[in-house]
Amino acid sequence: DLNIDIICANTPQAKGRVERSNRTLQDRLVKELRLAGISTMEDANVFVPTFLAAHNARFAKPPRNPKNAHRPLAPNDDLDGANCIKNKRTVSASLTVLYDRVIFILENSEATRGLARKRVTVCDYPDGRLEIRYNGEKLAYRTFDKVRQVSRSEIVENKRLSEVLGIIRQQQLSRELKRTSGAPRRRGQGPNMFNPLLQRK
Repeated sequence: DLNIDIICANTPQAKGRVERSNRTLQDRLVKELRLAGISTMEDANVFVPTFLAAHNARFAKPPRNPKNAHRPLAPNDDLDGANCIKNKRTVSASLTVLYDRVIFILENSEATRGLARKRVTVCDYPDGRLEIRYNGEKLAYRTFDKVRQVSRSEIVENKRLSEVLGIIRQQQLSRELKRTSGAPRRRGQGPNMFNPLLQRK
């Protein structure tokens, strides 16, 4: 998406540079942290700039070509959209998409009526947002959470009905209700974790 290519280390010299960096991070940095009496992540983050300055002063070498190869983001580069987990899903005939045990019901519009049996992209962001896109366009949706449970307060006061729903509630509590491990969002959240701007009010 950002026009970034992977250049593999195909030479022993290039591979050696990678291995030396790994050895520095896994051996030298650990010993330096121990000598400094650091045992927490917060203290380590404060210590890293000092370690980098001392390490580079001792081992760094000037590049053969000093040209800066970094390039600025282009106007059409979507940095936020590139840093998310993308999954392809097929739209059902009833314009629904199933992802992570949640049914997403696409809003009935001219943009979605022709999407039955077509593939859309589900963009799952680390902060819990979720977007459904087709050819780069965001699609409005509402959700139906398949892992919802019956709340005791919702049980109608009826002798038989209350007892039966109470049993169902116990069965729900006894089974494991988890979403897929690949999704980066926090566990235990319901449909409100998705983008509220794209849901029907």
